[in-house]
Amino acid sequence: MGLFIGDTVCAIVQAACDLAFPLILRALTGGLFAEGRDAIMANLLWIAAGLIVMYAVRYGCKYFVSCWGHIMGARMESAMREDLFDQYERFSFSYFDRHNTGDLMSRLVSDLFDIAEAAHHLPEALIVCIIQVIGSFIIMFTIGWQLALAMLLVTAVMAVYMFRANTRMKSVFSENRERISGVNTQLEDSLAGARVVKSFANENLEREKFGRANNAYLASKEGMYRALGHYQGAGALLTGLLYTVIIVYGGYLVATGDMTVVDLATYALYVSLFTTPLQTIIDFTEMFQKAVAGFRRFDEILGTKPDILDAPHAKPLKVTDGHVVYHEVYFNYGEGVTDKPVLQGMNLDIQPGKTYALVGPSGGGKSTTCALLPRFYDVASGSITIDGQDVRDVQLDSLHRAIGIVQQDVYLFNGTVAENIAYGRPDATFDEIVDAAKKANIHDFIQTLPEGYETPVGERGGHLSGGQKQRIAIARVFLKNPAILVLDEATSALDNESEHAVQEALAQLSRGRTTLVIAHRLSTIKDADVIVTVKDGRVAEMGTHDELLQKNGTYAHYYRMQFQGERA
Repeated sequence: MGLFIGDTVCAIVQAACDLAFPLILRALTGGLFAEGRDAIMANLLWIAAGLIVMYAVRYGCKYFVSCWGHIMGARMESAMREDLFDQYERFSFSYFDRHNTGDLMSRLVSDLFDIAEAAHHLPEALIVCIIQVIGSFIIMFTIGWQLALAMLLVTAVMAVYMFRANTRMKSVFSENRERISGVNTQLEDSLAGARVVKSFANENLEREKFGRANNAYLASKEGMYRALGHYQGAGALLTGLLYTVIIVYGGYLVATGDMTVVDLATYALYVSLFTTPLQTIIDFTEMFQKAVAGFRRFDEILGTKPDILDAPHAKPLKVTDGHVVYHEVYFNYGEGVTDKPVLQGMNLDIQPGKTYALVGPSGGGKSTTCALLPRFYDVASGSITIDGQDVRDVQLDSLHRAIGIVQQDVYLFNGTVAENIAYGRPDATFDEIVDAAKKANIHDFIQTLPEGYETPVGERGGHLSGGQKQRIAIARVFLKNPAILVLDEATSALDNESEHAVQEALAQLSRGRTTLVIAHRLSTIKDADVIVTVKDGRVAEMGTHDELLQKNGTYAHYYRMQFQGERA
């Protein structure tokens, strides 16, 4: 706010200096400069000193506006970016399921840049331009009111036309913001899936898809510049009309004796001060429209209420035993995904410290069951409790700290091995990081890396194999030391050797913890304390491996299919 006030004051002083020069010149021309050589020579040094002081002040004001005004804009942009990122962090999985990453990135980068540029330049420009327009018009009115009224009439007529043109531009600029988001979305999608693109030799297909998004953006931008061309052309026409009025009507007033030639010359100087800020305002229209379109998109995000929040009465989760109970849980991912509930009355009592394996057909509800436990989504009805505490009644931060998750698709951040392990507990010491790596059976491998624990893993862990990434993810959970563990098909994409190493690490990780395991390879969960068959969103059967084989139900059917497939 201090910078904004300083910027505004400096802009006003700068505008006042610009307005003063024609008045000074008119006063000197009609006064001192008409008194003769001696009077002029006696006062030139004082005039020079006064003008130097005035323009030194103008220099200081211009510097402040250009330097600190931009710093103010950059700080505003930075603060807005943090607000937007904080809001992204509050959203649940369902929000990101519905929105493209490219669009969210566009709102965070290009939209906010346009807003910040306008937030800095427009107030300052408007203040300067309004002062110059009104000030020069008042001065021109005192010099010759007839000519001033004629200029005002021309300006009013053109202003009505330009206002209507400006209204038409709003929708064009909003469409343009959406189109550039489409380009960013397509780019992010293609680059993230680069390995799939290469493996299917579909580079040309991706070029075509990107080309369609890019051409849509181009068409939108062409429409934007056509509208802008009409608008700015009207501004140029206004300037020309005003000069025409001055020459024609001003010449008429000089001829009739209603205006002197000196006044007309002074008038011409002020017309420049009158038309230049008008043209500046016209030129800033593009920036303003971009900022308005960007701010609408920014405000749309901030105005979106996260669907999963701490309840007003939420308390920290206290895990005593790790007893998890699903009671009559129903859940649907929402419109556009499936009308049928994914979970339909799920009832499951998970005893403390035991390992429960979820098996069943794809789409049966296994992953959804696990995703509801840490409240990545909220149940539609029913309840999930941990040691008698409904997960909706505890603080999200404490809930997430109590649950460790190892997924099939491991995400490693673009940093070092140590940084990725420490993500489980950012305040961990190096010795604790090494201890977690040893427990995850990855320490010996890390020692062979060129820089050991300080070796960069590459984007998404691209420098490592699937098994190595998986064990780093397990080390991360070891460091977190959660009371409850969720293993979501953690070994399904690994080769036999990597799977064996990961299984050993997982066995140690799950020891003494309440553990939920999702697995398609039934051979990996034969030793689970309880195997639960999930089908059509419900528990179809449960028991040990031997008990379920004796029941000869769904689990036995799947097990025979896999076993026969392995023998074949």
